[in-house]
Amino acid sequence: MPPRARKRAKAGYMISAVAELYKLHPQTLRLYERVGLLKPSRSEGNTRLYTDSDLERLDVILTLARDMGVNLAGIEIILNMREKMVEMERQMTEFATVVQQELSRVASSHSAGKEPHHAIVRATPRAFRT
Repeated sequence: MPPRARKRAKAGYMISAVAELYKLHPQTLRLYERVGLLKPSRSEGNTRLYTDSDLERLDVILTLARDMGVNLAGIEIILNMREKMVEMERQMTEFATVVQQELSRVASSHSAGKEPHHAIVRATPRAFRT
C-alpha cells in the first residue's frame, strides 16, 4: 500500500466517499450518527471521518437494514447485544487464562512435592489413608 493511501486509511474517510462507496445518501449516514448507530470521529474542521471499524459497523447496519429488513431500533438492540457478547467473550477468555495459570501453578507445586495451602478441602497424604 502506498504511503499516501496508508495515511488516508488511518485518518479516516470523508462522508462523501463513504456515501458513494456504499451507495447511500449522506443524510442517511448523518441519520445513523444522530440515532447513535455510528460515531465517526471529527477533523479539526469538524468534518466527519469514518475509520475502517466504522465501515465494518456500517456493513453490519446495512446488512441488517437492507437484507433483513430490521428497523433502526432493532439494529441498535442487535449492535448493543453484539458488543455485550464480545465483552463477555473477552472476560471469559481472561477468566480461562487465570484458571489455566492457577492450575499450572498448583500442578507444578504438587509435582515438586509441596502440599497446596489454598485448597478448599484439605486432602490427607496417601500414606495416611486407610
